[in-house]
Amino acid sequence: MNVVENLERVREAIKRAAARAGRRVEEIQLVAVTKGVPVAVIRELVAAGQTALGENRAQELLAKQPQVPGVEWHFVGSLQTNKVRAVIDKIVLLHSLDRLGLALELDRRAQQQGIVVPVLIQVNVSGEASKHGVAPEEAGAFARRVASLPGLAVRGLMTMAPLVRDPEEVRPVFRRLRELARRLQEEVAGVEMKYLSMGMSNDFEVAVEEGSTLVRVGTAIFGRK
Repeated sequence: MNVVENLERVREAIKRAAARAGRRVEEIQLVAVTKGVPVAVIRELVAAGQTALGENRAQELLAKQPQVPGVEWHFVGSLQTNKVRAVIDKIVLLHSLDRLGLALELDRRAQQQGIVVPVLIQVNVSGEASKHGVAPEEAGAFARRVASLPGLAVRGLMTMAPLVRDPEEVRPVFRRLRELARRLQEEVAGVEMKYLSMGMSNDFEVAVEEGSTLVRVGTAIFGRK
């Protein structure tokens, strides 16, 4: 498998989806999710110009980050509170703020380190029990609470759509997140709905058509592990 060729295919697909939606491709950032991917392979991708990388696990992030300099690391998985201190100064964005306990620990550690951590609120739009995230109807209250924490900066929303055979089935999930972001921008002081992190290997083109600004792609680049 040639991961650089796969990367180019994904980039081209993003361009096509942006064109269909009348969007500028520069509005969309590809985050290559490197869970389980060896450092040598990651370096191939970086050499090809892919400088935004995402990790699901704190241990992998901490192991890889010193070995792959000159890139932006995103944390895209569920973060345990006991791993907060180790990772918050290693990432440019946390995609998965899904509960108050995590927000409070992030804020406490951020203030200790004298930093502000950019975060996305994870919303469980589909309502699946297996998915993390706040319910859409609770997102406003949660965003207000997080916005009051000086160590955190709310920069948008994230969701994970159900895994389905036809990506068109999850279009309403992405549309609802976009509409929720618009409403929160108007109603909640102190938040900036700059980013919509939605779309993965099986559905990122539909997500781009519905307004995604961050797509999290692993399998389409690296194959199934």
